[in-house]
Amino acid sequence: MSTLLEVEDLQIGFHMDTTTIHAVRGISFSIEPGKTLALVGESGSGKSVTANSILRLLPESAEVQGTIRYKGRDLLTMGDRELRGIRGNDISMVFQEPMSSLNPLHTVEQQVSEIITTHRGLRRAAARAETLRLLDMVGLPNAETRLDDYPHQLSGGQRQRVMIAMALANEPDLLIADEPTTSLDVTVQAQILGLLQDMQRRLGMAMLFITHDLGIVRHLADTVCVMTQGEIVERGDVADVFGNPQHSYTRHLLAAEPSGAPPLADPDAPVIASTENLRVWFPIKRGVLRRTVGHIKAVDDVSLEVREGQTLGIVGESGSGKTTLGRAMLRLLPSEGRIVFMGSELSKHGWNEMRPIRKDMQIVFQDPFGSLSPRMTIGEIIAEGINVHMPALSEDERERKVSRALIEVGLEAAMMHRYPHEFSGGQRQRVAIARALVLEPRLVVLDEPTSALDMSVQAQVVDLLRMLQTRHRLTYLFISHDLRVIRALANELIVMKDGKVIEAGPAADIFANPASAYTRQLMRAALTDVLVPPPDNDVLGFDKSTAQRGPQ
Repeated sequence: MSTLLEVEDLQIGFHMDTTTIHAVRGISFSIEPGKTLALVGESGSGKSVTANSILRLLPESAEVQGTIRYKGRDLLTMGDRELRGIRGNDISMVFQEPMSSLNPLHTVEQQVSEIITTHRGLRRAAARAETLRLLDMVGLPNAETRLDDYPHQLSGGQRQRVMIAMALANEPDLLIADEPTTSLDVTVQAQILGLLQDMQRRLGMAMLFITHDLGIVRHLADTVCVMTQGEIVERGDVADVFGNPQHSYTRHLLAAEPSGAPPLADPDAPVIASTENLRVWFPIKRGVLRRTVGHIKAVDDVSLEVREGQTLGIVGESGSGKTTLGRAMLRLLPSEGRIVFMGSELSKHGWNEMRPIRKDMQIVFQDPFGSLSPRMTIGEIIAEGINVHMPALSEDERERKVSRALIEVGLEAAMMHRYPHEFSGGQRQRVAIARALVLEPRLVVLDEPTSALDMSVQAQVVDLLRMLQTRHRLTYLFISHDLRVIRALANELIVMKDGKVIEAGPAADIFANPASAYTRQLMRAALTDVLVPPPDNDVLGFDKSTAQRGPQ
């Protein structure tokens, strides 16, 4: 069988002032048509840098050596016009962080249909129909009503589904998937993986799959390359590598998974935060006059409470209202109903009254790159809250607090002088956690804080969060689709669907005996290794051989 993509002796360095950071060190691999190669490794190992180099998406500071041949043609020496014909057409890519990859000024329809019209020449009506087909295919709820939405109006999982629809629009020969299911809930993750497998069977599509989830690799990939510090330390068939790993680093990855139990809960601990009949409804406006024709009931009549030193886990599929609930509790979104924090009803406070309270209520956002200022160093980002809420501290004291926060989340203190774009996705998430915890708050809303982290770092962060909770009596509102992480952290659990609470109670009881069919579905998808069978129908509904393609 002929080789579709061949990478040989790839070396990538980044020039930083007077030094060069060597991100990839002489790696080689190849992918055959219809096969899947998985690149696995911890954050900063060079996986994403390798993927970005294939379509020459690295910054100008990068120096790339070696060869990357697609169907015998070297992509590194190819002209810009020829490369544009390959990008998005023959080779597509799903990026790790959809919020930073989607255009914030264009609607969902504009962004998906642009891919279709550019490479297939469809007219507007046909492109719209194809856009709807793609969005339905990747499971975007109420796709027709979301065509006019902008990326910021979608949940993290919904944005990732839009990215996947764009990548699959032209049925590429090679799909580069950089953590494509990271922000998706478990049921949709299984559907997407089944879809990708079906696409391979029908089209002979190859995949370069980058992930930290070894469970996905076990089911999806044919071969695997294990990377660390820019080098491939082990490669082979998935069954051989998983069944008999030779390298100590591979054994370390296979053994890493969040485990343990949450700290024992004190049933008599004071209630730190609670809501009563909380509602967040977003109006749906149509027509020239933009009249309200309905509402998206993101959070609909939710009541809850979380006690000091405990963790309340919130689970549910993308778009269920998890993130909206967390932000509404922090008064980051307008809402109706009562929100009480440390005995004070927040709905009665104005902006100035809320400011001193915010030291005690912090949030870690789902998308670390979108929440970190690209113009500030890591040290400045973490110290920003200190400057606002602890102005009396000296410069040395602020720097010591920043250093301790970085070390606590597994980073080096010297990294405080670097910028967000110099870090991997997982490292950026650790910075976001450090920024939230440096003020030693009473309540922390953690919105998918481990979704961008590899398994070993997930386990470290879970252990870190438990340690900090015990030491400082921290209270967590933990939002996640990863039930393994939730099980290791949460004392209480609520399950959400379509803005409503479907089930609530002690986490151990719900995991042992879920009462609702929806909860049982989530548990099966998250806590077993069985993927949802791929669809039998022709998902995209067009013949690649007759599709109009871009310049070759």
